[in-house]
Amino acid sequence: MWNSMSNYNSISSILFTFLFSVILCLNKAHSGQSTEESPGEFYHVVETKSLFPEQSCKPSAPIGEKHGATLEVVHRHGPCSKLNSGKANNMPSLTEILERDQARVNSIRSRVSLNSGRSQAVEKAATLPAIDGSTIGSADYIVTIGLGTPKKDLSLIFDTGSDITWTQCKPCAGSCYKQHDPIFDPTKSSTYANISCNSALCSSVASATTAKPGCSDSTCVYGVQYGDKSFSMGFFARETLTLSSKDVFKNFMFGCGENNQGLFQGTAGLIGLGRDKLSGASQIGTKYGKYFSYCLPTASSTGYLTFGKGDKIPEATFYTPLLTSSQSPTLYFVTLLAIRVGHTKLSISPTVFSTVGTIIDSGTVLTYLPPHAYSALKSAFRKKMSMYPLTSPTSVLDTCYDFSKYSSLAVPKISLYFSGRAKMELGTTGILFGQSMSQVCLAFAANSEASDVGILGNVLQQTFNVIYDIGGGKLGFAPGGCS
Repeated sequence: MWNSMSNYNSISSILFTFLFSVILCLNKAHSGQSTEESPGEFYHVVETKSLFPEQSCKPSAPIGEKHGATLEVVHRHGPCSKLNSGKANNMPSLTEILERDQARVNSIRSRVSLNSGRSQAVEKAATLPAIDGSTIGSADYIVTIGLGTPKKDLSLIFDTGSDITWTQCKPCAGSCYKQHDPIFDPTKSSTYANISCNSALCSSVASATTAKPGCSDSTCVYGVQYGDKSFSMGFFARETLTLSSKDVFKNFMFGCGENNQGLFQGTAGLIGLGRDKLSGASQIGTKYGKYFSYCLPTASSTGYLTFGKGDKIPEATFYTPLLTSSQSPTLYFVTLLAIRVGHTKLSISPTVFSTVGTIIDSGTVLTYLPPHAYSALKSAFRKKMSMYPLTSPTSVLDTCYDFSKYSSLAVPKISLYFSGRAKMELGTTGILFGQSMSQVCLAFAANSEASDVGILGNVLQQTFNVIYDIGGGKLGFAPGGCS
């Protein structure tokens, strides 16, 4: 029975690919286009249901023993997250996701602005109003770390666009939002210690938070406010951080937050993986040569965050130089040069991407391109998807399709090319984004201005092994990272 069904599915797939090839060739012949493009080489042929996550957790291969410290990564709204008790619930609506994403993008733009955006962001952050922030943006991936002695496990959002690491702390003198794990109590840890106001470390908090630190009874007070007005305030302290039995870091500097607001969705706080010297990546990186990597899973699977070189690096890994912006030195910049859709290389001058540059960010959902580059991408993608019906746009997503009547799809491959001859060929999970069959959209959007920074978001990065070799000054990526 199983063999018969397997053969049936195999035949169906072959028939679909054959019929699609015929239709594609007839369409191109009729329009006078070349018929060189074939489904296998330039298209992903997939079942429509594969575009959406499973309702139950389907973990990837076990992490096992690796060189370096490895943490399991899960999507905080997916069934693999303990925040959701094994069920895919609490998922924000598509409108909410896009609103949060836009708030994060606006914050990043202000930091990288060619004008006065950064000084305005610092001024706003310094005030830290005690109000309920509407969102924390779209940082959707979490890891579990141990903090204190004895250690307490805490689920933290990890974010390459942030620097300071913080968690909620008792007694919540201001306010604390609801979290899944018990709130960390520094009085129950034998290794907790506040940092003095007079310490040089206290002064360095400003670069990790863009807000000048305060002082309370000679203890350093930090405050960080995000672009959507979510915030955390509390004492800047030292504590023992545990990643595994072999990876224990004494005197790890973090924020012990007693006044925290925003939609952090049950997590205990955030671990910052930016390039500031106080970030988690920098502090842990002192042992591992400033090197970490991750694989962002789909919502119903698992990935990893590894500090250190981990297992053998895949042969298919491409590297591109990591760049630094003087206006926002803690973000990760790369040089995007070109985009290909199917067999068509888009007619975009490299200078279109280099006006402000492009960052890679684990917390932004969509990928944002300069207006001219996005226009070329949209035009080419729509042309190659002309056999499917367009449907209504939503927010910044203006190329959306109704796949409700299709069991299989042929989606044109999209490849990004970077300096250093690096290539990133996206799978369908990195190309399409949506929550229902009747509205699935191209997971790219246009920046408002040509002077806005480009952003490579987390949908694009899904299932890639992404390597941050900060010490070596390069970024690497290889497909199939989570398996």
